[in-house]
Amino acid sequence: MDTTKRPPRDRMDDRLIDVPPGLAGVVAAETALGDVRGLEGFYHYRQYSAVELATRRPFEDVWQLMTNGRLPDAAERESFARLVRPVRRLPEAVAAELPTIARLSAGSDLLGGLRAALALAVPAYGFAPLYDQSEDDRRQAAIRIGAITPVLVTALYRLQQDLEPIEPRDDLDHAANYLWMLTGVEPDERQWQAVNAYLISTIDHGFNASTFTARVIASTGADLGACVLGALGSLSGPLHGGAPSRALDTLDAIGSPERIDSWVRDAVSSGQRIMGFGHPIYRTEDPRSAMLKQIARGFGGPLVDFAIAVENGVQQVLDELKPGRGLHTNVEFYAGVVMELCGIPRQMFTPTFAAARVIGWTAHILEQAQNSKIIRPSSRYVGPPPPQPFD
Repeated sequence: MDTTKRPPRDRMDDRLIDVPPGLAGVVAAETALGDVRGLEGFYHYRQYSAVELATRRPFEDVWQLMTNGRLPDAAERESFARLVRPVRRLPEAVAAELPTIARLSAGSDLLGGLRAALALAVPAYGFAPLYDQSEDDRRQAAIRIGAITPVLVTALYRLQQDLEPIEPRDDLDHAANYLWMLTGVEPDERQWQAVNAYLISTIDHGFNASTFTARVIASTGADLGACVLGALGSLSGPLHGGAPSRALDTLDAIGSPERIDSWVRDAVSSGQRIMGFGHPIYRTEDPRSAMLKQIARGFGGPLVDFAIAVENGVQQVLDELKPGRGLHTNVEFYAGVVMELCGIPRQMFTPTFAAARVIGWTAHILEQAQNSKIIRPSSRYVGPPPPQPFD
């Protein structure tokens, strides 16, 4: 028997594992919050179909499902409403700074203004590091962040338009309040249902870039606000959160039904990406797109007819020029149409997405905070071999 003493096998070099670029297909953690099954065209929040929740439940119910782990009964729904109503009110010191933030962020992505506003709000609330908080304190912080995000983003938008911010109303639910604070007009039933469904459908969608960013920061024990700010920074990238308005820009660029075929062929031949089509996860129709298409059909009108014609035209050309690719519309394509029909301006598309996704982020942050293991991957050095002499 070889009794030679060997070095321990826990050295970092012994544990290096090469993974695909972008961590594609790598399981980085376990979650009970939901999953995306791309080959089936299905995704879920906990044990429920996300699309069924979006079409059958109010936003607050799904908020509770993600945060508390179950759908509420009538009494729990009212209890949660009583909890949320007061925490939507902004601290006076934060509200006083919003005109300055709106002015400084004018002409840029509203997410930048939202990050600045949240960066002020978090210390005003005295958020402690997740590492030092009880589970109940973390949950209270998560609910507060979820409640104030739509208030902040709508206020900043209105201030940039030289309009006064509008206070949330206690008699309106989350989706109706969002449209009320944004436009100053109480939405009709069809608008409420459309925005409610869109907001629910975008609460969570697996370990996307912003969600993973939030969990990485949470793993350090940082405060919940820092985790959300990091997620917002990730979302600001055009490859992640900026596509709904760009999909409408595509409709504008095409202009009319008779130009669809030639425009799409030119775009494909030049290697241009057609916004609103294709998804890195789904290999079949995006279930969110199918749901929003049905909602758009309920509105009807020239914009919806044109969007459907463009969808059909793009898929016909892609099937001819790129057979077997199976590219379908993703959530951004009909999301842009629905938001436009509900009176949400294009510069608010991505902030509206953020106002919903913050619920998913905070749910993931709460889950990650239960695990004391810091997320700390390795890298493989590929530069010039060290050490090199220098003068």
